[in-house]
Amino acid sequence: MRITIKGLVLLMAALLALTAGCSAAGAGQKDTNQEQKEADSMNTNSYLPENPNLTIDYSQAELHDIWLAGGCFWGVEAYLERIPGVAATTVGYANGNTENPTYEEVCYKNTGHAEAVHVRYDPQRLALETLLDYFFEIIDPTVLNRQGNDVGSQYRTGIYYADEEDLTVIRRVVETQQQNYDKPIVTETVPLEHYFLAEDYHQKYLEKNPGGYCHISFDSLPSEDSADDMISPDLADSKQSGQLQEVLDASLYVKPDDASLRSALSDEQYRVTQKSGTERPYTGEYDQFDEPGLYVDVVTGEPLFSSRDKFDAGCGWPSFSRPIDPVVVEELLDKTYGMVRTEVRSRAGDSHLGHVFDDGPQDMGGLRYCINSAALRFIPVDEMEEAGYGPLIPLVIEE
Repeated sequence: MRITIKGLVLLMAALLALTAGCSAAGAGQKDTNQEQKEADSMNTNSYLPENPNLTIDYSQAELHDIWLAGGCFWGVEAYLERIPGVAATTVGYANGNTENPTYEEVCYKNTGHAEAVHVRYDPQRLALETLLDYFFEIIDPTVLNRQGNDVGSQYRTGIYYADEEDLTVIRRVVETQQQNYDKPIVTETVPLEHYFLAEDYHQKYLEKNPGGYCHISFDSLPSEDSADDMISPDLADSKQSGQLQEVLDASLYVKPDDASLRSALSDEQYRVTQKSGTERPYTGEYDQFDEPGLYVDVVTGEPLFSSRDKFDAGCGWPSFSRPIDPVVVEELLDKTYGMVRTEVRSRAGDSHLGHVFDDGPQDMGGLRYCINSAALRFIPVDEMEEAGYGPLIPLVIEE
């Protein structure tokens, strides 16, 4: 039987009554170079960075879930839980072919499970795209069934989701990350089939054993100053009051029946929003329009885009660097007309809005939301309070 670095360290811990390891042998071929093992067993973290999330109250937040596999889950959990906006984490076994496996079964019985971290995060503080960018900082996504010197199928990398809406974001991140590698990315991006909690001694392992083996570095975590900047002060103030969550509540924006829509919308607005049409370039009302204010779904009134994020792309349609909040739009794969694009639709009204591309200004995030004017209604900033969009004013006023 061959033993991984993790197994060797645990064995030494058991023999010496010290805790300095990560996990036992994996299902695949192991590194048997004793000198390398001894060197890697010294890769320990005697100091863990402060966790900024311990000072944040998430009790009123609507948390989202994602499951990330990046090798030994001890270090992966310790890293991810220190990203500002991550409210809670656990470690466990994901997407295998057995139920309620033990750690020993995952190591030796070819269960097919991956060591994974369940991440619960606040999307109002931390976008999924940002979370995944940090995840890619600590993995080698081009290596199959191995991270560091831990080898076996349980150490494969993976992104497992429960919300289908996350898939578009995941694919976009993977495509962007692929530009950093010559080899293809082999990280799994599949729905979560099941997730079983690991044993108690694995949970928050490096918190309990700060000298424990860890195959990753914490250097890429945001600094204390940059962590504070990950959420704008104006947005934070709105969130703390709860007003932002209220105005973004999808239940406030009800889609009328078809007869009402045909009566209320122009022919062009109906064709664009309900039949996924496209207005002719340079003809839309908001293409060359620069007033400060809020753009809402013409069908339901749901807030979608801020004038602060609008720019002139020269394409003939209104262009924005981002939605006013990621939750208000849905992004879907679109293969019509012999092209592969990402369609953008409104969340509450399911209105076709346009498409999103990755050729936007880099200083604004690199995205271009190319939106039909016919899908939008504009609310001037001085009318937003009366119209019920007051909490969004800080997101419209120029910084």
